[in-house]
Amino acid sequence: MLASQPKVAPPSDDRRWRLVEATMRRHGYDASALIEVLHTVQESFGYLDETSLHFVAESLGVPLSRVYGVATFYHFFSLKPQGKHNCVVCTGTACYIKGSASILSAIQENFQVRPGETTADNQLSVLAARCLGSCGLAPAVVFDGEIVGKLEPAAVVDKLRELIQT
Repeated sequence: MLASQPKVAPPSDDRRWRLVEATMRRHGYDASALIEVLHTVQESFGYLDETSLHFVAESLGVPLSRVYGVATFYHFFSLKPQGKHNCVVCTGTACYIKGSASILSAIQENFQVRPGETTADNQLSVLAARCLGSCGLAPAVVFDGEIVGKLEPAAVVDKLRELIQT
């Protein structure tokens, strides 16, 4: 059964909530749409804050713990505002064996940022992913959505410096 009206009012008059509500409406406010709705929130606002998690939970009739669990399980969701540029380092078995720990160390040393953090100037956010599914490219790194493989730590640092300067 499809619902025609939202169950709860959006948190604000921000027009981006209309996109979120449209996604929920398209899926009949069904709990099975949770991941897609969270994607819409993140695409619209840049990250998932506490207000948006509560709104999604109430609108879809899903426990907040489940919404939070999904939001924290998948590496592509962020609970904090992201930097202008994003770097995701794969830490899966193949990537770890091929040097992903050295890549993360080089990023921390050169940019003073650890996985899950954003630099003080909001230029760079760094994440560590359990697996990107690109084991043949190990070690794999995603720069602003573009996956690149077989990189040495110095090459990653150079690429990040290049991104930040643009």
